[in-house]
Amino acid sequence: MPRHSRLFALTAAFAASVAMPAHAEMMFNRIATFAVADNLPADADRTKPTSSEIIAASEDGMTLVYSDSPFGAVGFIDITDPKAPKAAGTVKIDGEPTSVVVSGVKVLAGISTSESKAAPSGNLAVIDLASKTIESTCDLGGQPDSLALSKDGKFLAVAIENERDEELNDGEIPQLPAGDLKIFTLSAGLPDCATMKTVTLTGLAEVAGDDPEPEFVAFNEAGEIAVTLQENNHIAIVDAATGQVTTHFSAGATSLENIDTKKDGALNFTGKMEDVAREPDAVKWLDNDRLVIANEGDYKGGSRGFTIFDKAGKVLFEAGNALDHAAANVGHYPEARNKKGVEPEGLEAAKFGDEQLFFVALERASLIGVYKDAGAAPELLQLLPSGVGPEGLVAIPSRNLLVTANETDLVEDGLARSHVMIYERAEGAAAYPQITASLTDDGTPLGWGALSGLAADPKDAGKLYAVSDSVYRSAPSIFTVDTTQTPALITAKTIVTRDGSPAQKLDLEGIAPDSEGGFWLASEGNSDKLTPHGIIRVNDKGEIKQEIAFPAELLAHEIRFGLEGITTIGEGDDLMLVMAMQREWKDDPKGHVKLLAYKPKAKEWSAVRYPLEAAGAGWIGLSEITAHNGKLYIVERDNLIGADAKVKRVYSVALDAFKPAALGGELPLVEKTLVRDLIDDLKSAANGYVADKVEGFTIDAGGEAFVVTDNDGADDSSGETLFIRLGNIEAVN
Repeated sequence: MPRHSRLFALTAAFAASVAMPAHAEMMFNRIATFAVADNLPADADRTKPTSSEIIAASEDGMTLVYSDSPFGAVGFIDITDPKAPKAAGTVKIDGEPTSVVVSGVKVLAGISTSESKAAPSGNLAVIDLASKTIESTCDLGGQPDSLALSKDGKFLAVAIENERDEELNDGEIPQLPAGDLKIFTLSAGLPDCATMKTVTLTGLAEVAGDDPEPEFVAFNEAGEIAVTLQENNHIAIVDAATGQVTTHFSAGATSLENIDTKKDGALNFTGKMEDVAREPDAVKWLDNDRLVIANEGDYKGGSRGFTIFDKAGKVLFEAGNALDHAAANVGHYPEARNKKGVEPEGLEAAKFGDEQLFFVALERASLIGVYKDAGAAPELLQLLPSGVGPEGLVAIPSRNLLVTANETDLVEDGLARSHVMIYERAEGAAAYPQITASLTDDGTPLGWGALSGLAADPKDAGKLYAVSDSVYRSAPSIFTVDTTQTPALITAKTIVTRDGSPAQKLDLEGIAPDSEGGFWLASEGNSDKLTPHGIIRVNDKGEIKQEIAFPAELLAHEIRFGLEGITTIGEGDDLMLVMAMQREWKDDPKGHVKLLAYKPKAKEWSAVRYPLEAAGAGWIGLSEITAHNGKLYIVERDNLIGADAKVKRVYSVALDAFKPAALGGELPLVEKTLVRDLIDDLKSAANGYVADKVEGFTIDAGGEAFVVTDNDGADDSSGETLFIRLGNIEAVN
């Protein structure tokens, strides 16, 4: 049996965790989100991507500044009230901003003006924080990446990356011209162009040493600069005052076990990789002698974690597979892109109260790991939900705030936009995760995500079942969920099998217990992909015992959007299965969708029509159906996200009026009653943007109602799964 939940803390062995502490501690919780597109000027094209890649804060912590390279601007956000961030405008840039820092009352921005990868160029722009005007520039002689200020405000370091062309010779390096490091002396917070020193970094690394591509820079209190050479898998330490390289060392390699290495539609943590180059991106000092690197990998490496070194290059701690496992336990593991696992990229370090903390941004898992620097082995305190693709982070300890910049904007696919997210540290419980999982017997993650259908155990209050959809096509699964714990705990995972192997060609969207310990499952088909629409019956071991295909008179009108939920009415010979179709098929009047009914004993199909709300934009369809106490409860939603989302609702249909008619003739139209508008629930569940896929809804044996969202397996998604407890159904509306 799976192990019981344990405290969400990592010991020296960095054991994967499954639950957060229940007692009141100092916790970060998200208090606000800000869509970067909301900062666009009125005449800007809002259909084009934006980004918040690197972010900084003013010295008083009241203003955020971020780089938006797609829009070609530096943006500003007023966080005087951090729970209600306000657009504060942008400064258009002649070039591509790559990084920003705030020095006194000025913003210093690295700007790439490169004509091509072979002809890199750029400048350092000085922007007045109050007037938001560019006051001066310094020619950098190359394409800048990261910027950092010394702790005493005397120096500015700029990594000149001159990044490689990944389309040239399959991205192999060397590709000249070589990058280097620039150091400016500051006076009253302003850089003097005449003081710019160039630090040559060629000849240091064993990997393409004549083509260093400096990625990230960071200062310690002693005025030393740590520089990561990502593709070269190397780190250099530079004295800011003299511009001399005082030491340098390889970031080295590590071997990984119990990881998922295959993009195969299944979560399987049994693989291993040998001698993986770390290839660090971000670097931060923990003190004057220790630094931590995020091992993203960009060339041929990426060891999925982070490493702590002393400044002579000795490895003090290696995270290994721990971040992969932690992300998998909360449903955020990016199976669709697992060559580099969760892909740590960004870092921040700061002291909050008496605790030295550091934060790791996981680009592909869309999570932030919060760590306590506890000496030999750091302690994982929390995993924070982020927008898609977190990269930049800034801590504001004076206000107990952490801010993340999430660079990915999926507006062209109708998905989430780039967001800046704000977290506050205060006493209280962690609001996220809201559902997590036990470990397997061998200590590896159980593996879950993309929760779709939800159903209640007919006898045990607090016990639910869920299914995963086609994201995990090679391991369709039924999950057992214990809701008596907070967060809710997935205690078991049962693979649906056909003839002893994981069943293929299923897209599970609904689940309902049968009377024999097994389940009825609804599978959404797509004939173009040879995936049949239909009903599946499995036993308690997940073995398929019966498959019921759609009848010909139904399939004749097929479109892709099929079954999205299943429930049962009656029992024995009178048993009826009732299913929700997501969208109108070709024989449905516009704005009406079918609720299908099937009697297993008589093998009879019938249906009614259900009236959908009018779609202002996008489309509206059904996502779930469950029967309880004389009513059918139905989730109706649009396919929109964030501020555009308008319809995320639970309606009821009285069973007394549910009189399905045979297919092929006139179908009766049922009446619906609004039970609950879920928009406010989705907004407040974790103070994020409104998720589009409200996929599961059920009512347990005690009358408690639950909602779950589908996170798409963290593919083109923030990976967040909201598991919302609505309370007793009699009080819901």
